Amino acid sequence: MSVIESTNEAGVSRERFTISEVAALTGLSAHTLRWYERIGLMPHVDRSHTGQRRFTRRDLDWLAFVGKLRLTGMSVADMVRYAELVRAGDHTHDERRQLLKTTRREVVARISELQDTLAVLDVKIGHYSTVCGDTTT
Repeated sequence: MSVIESTNEAGVSRERFTISEVAALTGLSAHTLRWYERIGLMPHVDRSHTGQRRFTRRDLDWLAFVGKLRLTGMSVADMVRYAELVRAGDHTHDERRQLLKTTRREVVARISELQDTLAVLDVKIGHYSTVCGDTTT
């Protein structure tokens, strides 16, 4: 199942999308989508007979995954490296796994830092609630 679902006016599932439709579905600008393609973050995007990009559901799923990678804080260079590994084939599974495991460790460390920061904020809010006579947090 696709991460991003889209249907036409009749409720029929769509198979091809223009760059403006993809921009609307993903929240990415057309400029960003073109840049992703130019730097190798997007696989080759098919073109219509008039030269317009035609994105597929697979492209939409890839963009959703790239969005998750961006949220992890992964560098663009590492995302491009991951995309290159995907295009290189199945023999790169271990290298892809290692890249994702490294990113996961970094995310876990950031979560821990944020939890520590949240605890400090809770202490301060509790202090000011006591000083202000407010019993809600």
